[in-house]
Amino acid sequence: MPSTSVKMPWKARNLSGKSANRSGRGTEMSMTTTRKPAPSSAIQIADITRELAARCADLCYTDLPEDVRLRVRQCLLDWIGVTLAGACEPLVHMLAEEAREQGGHAQATVVGHAMTTSSRQAALINGSASHALDYDDVNMACTGHPSVVLIPALLALAESRGASGRDFMTAFAAGYETMCQLGLVCGDAQYSNGFHTTATLGTLGAAAACARLLQLDADDTATALGIASTMAAGLKSMFGTMCKPLHAGRASADGLQAAQLAARGFTSRADAIECPQGLIATHGGTASLGAAVATPNGGWHLRHNLFKFHAACYGTHAAIEAASHLRLQHALRVDDVCRVTVRASSACEGVCNIAEPRTGLEAKFSLRHTVAMALAGVDTAGLDAFSDEAVYAPEVVALRDRVQVLLAPQCPDLTLSEVVIETQSGTVLRQRYDSGRPASDLLEQQQRLEEKFRLLVKSVLIPDECDELIDLVARLDELTDLSPLAGMLARQACADRH
Repeated sequence: MPSTSVKMPWKARNLSGKSANRSGRGTEMSMTTTRKPAPSSAIQIADITRELAARCADLCYTDLPEDVRLRVRQCLLDWIGVTLAGACEPLVHMLAEEAREQGGHAQATVVGHAMTTSSRQAALINGSASHALDYDDVNMACTGHPSVVLIPALLALAESRGASGRDFMTAFAAGYETMCQLGLVCGDAQYSNGFHTTATLGTLGAAAACARLLQLDADDTATALGIASTMAAGLKSMFGTMCKPLHAGRASADGLQAAQLAARGFTSRADAIECPQGLIATHGGTASLGAAVATPNGGWHLRHNLFKFHAACYGTHAAIEAASHLRLQHALRVDDVCRVTVRASSACEGVCNIAEPRTGLEAKFSLRHTVAMALAGVDTAGLDAFSDEAVYAPEVVALRDRVQVLLAPQCPDLTLSEVVIETQSGTVLRQRYDSGRPASDLLEQQQRLEEKFRLLVKSVLIPDECDELIDLVARLDELTDLSPLAGMLARQACADRH
């Protein structure tokens, strides 16, 4: 890989006026880690919204290091795979039918449905489809899923405006970094208060990304962030229902609209994030607002993006990996297992601790069930493993009854788990795992993502079409517009019910 010693566009700086308008695998480790940077006092509270807006407006394609550009392309490839696979979900059919009834200008493609609709409706539907399977990437800085809110809005806007691949990549990076910077200030607090940060912070991230694609200056970008702040909503209590993926779609559509309204001169507060009764005050946050503008570890939050290789909530992945490791290392059979204890973060409560899932969707949010699947040798990368029928597989249910989950308040990190197995012979086996470490080998990650992509779209695309899409994404920097990509995504993936 090329050197990553580069200009850091996300460092704190003093503002004096308008900005120029410039066109994994996880690892086994201990249960305690620290990833968030120490807060900086260099920026005053009143500067937060303005500073983040200026960074978005100033960011150029040439600011993106080569490895960051590759990560952006990997995010897009992964998003296309999960969206094409999710396009056939019932909730997506409902949203597509609603869009048809409402009508509107044909501005943007609805992935997998051979239809076009308004940019806002396309962002709503595609965002919901991409989060429907809960198989999309995450970043723990924002405790959420950046790509599913950023890419649908940007694709819809880029398609209607004829933006280039480089424009798309720059805007994606701007939105991604903004969403994660905000996560360092209020992500944990919002999540604890019951907000789904993919929805809340995602709305602002999508607004920032679209503002950059529209080439808004710092003032107008701050306005877009203000409009997005008053739209930000989404409840964690909806996990396990169709509303969770809808959160991603709504955040994407609302962020797009916020940027478009700001471009028209719509007004909002320029300090909406940090002002009294603003986003942080109402939704949750800390007094350490310097974290919102501190340079992230490694210079870019994109370097900490985490891809899913299990089709379940990311909070279950560490336990799945630990259980799988023990099963393979000790050649465990189902009958060998007497009892299992899963020690995980208390953050899993209300997120992925459904004790007895009744549907495939609920199984994705169940530590007990996913650990039982891993010990039974079920391939948790496959979508079929999380069908409604698979939830009642006798062998998995029998194992699940032997699994106990203990949540530890002293372990705040959702990506850390320990699995302890007592065998019928009395032997005690234990394995700790951290799924929060990003991949260091990007070429290996690319290979895994291409394998995942082919698995997800095998019922939609023939092998030659898979190769064509993979190649198209690899050449994203060279595309003068995104019409070739939109053309491939517009193909029918499943039968619409209308």
